Amino acid sequence: MKTAAQSSLLLTVLALSVVTAAGPATKPEDVGLSSERLQRISQMIQRRIAAGDLAGAVTIVARKGKVAHLSAQGVMDLESKQPMTPAAMFRIASMTKPIVGVAIMMMVEEGKLRLNDQVSRFIPEFRGMKVGIAQPATGGRGGEPQPQFYTVPAQREITVKDLLTHVSGLGSGPMGASDIAKVARKEGEKLADYIPRLGGTALEFQPGSRWTYSPGAGFETLGRIVEIASGMPLDRFLRTRIFDPLGMKDIAFWPTETQWPRVATVYGRSPSGLTKSRMPNDTMSRNVYFRGSGGLYSTAEDYIPLGMMLANGGELNGKRLLSRKSVEMMSAVHVPDTLPGRPTGEGYGLSVRVVTNHAARGTMLSDGTYGWSGAQGTHFFVDPKEQLVGVLMVQTSNQEVRRDFEDLVAQSIVD
Repeated sequence: MKTAAQSSLLLTVLALSVVTAAGPATKPEDVGLSSERLQRISQMIQRRIAAGDLAGAVTIVARKGKVAHLSAQGVMDLESKQPMTPAAMFRIASMTKPIVGVAIMMMVEEGKLRLNDQVSRFIPEFRGMKVGIAQPATGGRGGEPQPQFYTVPAQREITVKDLLTHVSGLGSGPMGASDIAKVARKEGEKLADYIPRLGGTALEFQPGSRWTYSPGAGFETLGRIVEIASGMPLDRFLRTRIFDPLGMKDIAFWPTETQWPRVATVYGRSPSGLTKSRMPNDTMSRNVYFRGSGGLYSTAEDYIPLGMMLANGGELNGKRLLSRKSVEMMSAVHVPDTLPGRPTGEGYGLSVRVVTNHAARGTMLSDGTYGWSGAQGTHFFVDPKEQLVGVLMVQTSNQEVRRDFEDLVAQSIVD
């Protein structure tokens, strides 16, 4: 009977004998990686599974345009004990955002928008927005404190770049969230129906004055801007302009009947171990509302082509999505780590975090490495200096696992 580690090794060997969505797989040593050192990734994941931190995981690593590591470990579901496989699909949540970032850059290249365009150019309701000024909170329903605030005019209009870099203040805290709740999307509404209402909500701070993550509203608005600039629904734009050219087949806002059985279960961590999480987005009419801020499901193999395309300067397998200069702009440091809200050693680009000082951040990845993560624990990065891409697919959020994955991928470099 094989151990989990032996099964992982077998899956890795089998995976590297086939052609992945990203192109031909290769022997790690052929691209300057160590097979032995790559196994440390699987060993770390196995320790986490044994400790009850994860149910299962799929990890994939590519370098110099070739997939060099693919491993599936553990189970997709603790109750059924269905084994994890490379075909498993994961809720990638905010790892949807860099895909929308690519879509925006494609529109910039076609002259259909500029990064410094005011959002109101595309959605007039965003003209003349207000900024919330907090007052002492008062009790609300159930005794929960409700944000109290008055508003003042924004010193300037928010821009496309503000949304891409999370410095707009839109949907970035309790004041904005309370306003957004009053105009919440209704079942069946599309981006075109809902997004204009966000223009009447309070910004959390003056645009550009700080960095605060906008989990939903900012990139939902960018999704609508892609629709307006391209003349296509967001899901169709992503499918025809990004997914199909890159061979990303098992990635979708709403899995098909044949894909659903391959969707891994989400688990939260508790003192008693992993607990199954009911995902509210399963009821969010995902077949009509394509958020841009999250919502995609994907396999590891079907996400890594995006990273490989970026690592290769905008082109993969003869299909060019972006120019090298656009990728450089996307991954540049637009928000320094000195702006309030950013951690030391990590700035922010256009839809991605950017390592600005690897020593200060405490990572082996090179300065200039960029990527993003998802709420359920998924994670990816692109290290352009090393032509290295890593994708971690899990369904339990754990920052330690993400950081360990980064360092274990980096330590596998031997050239």
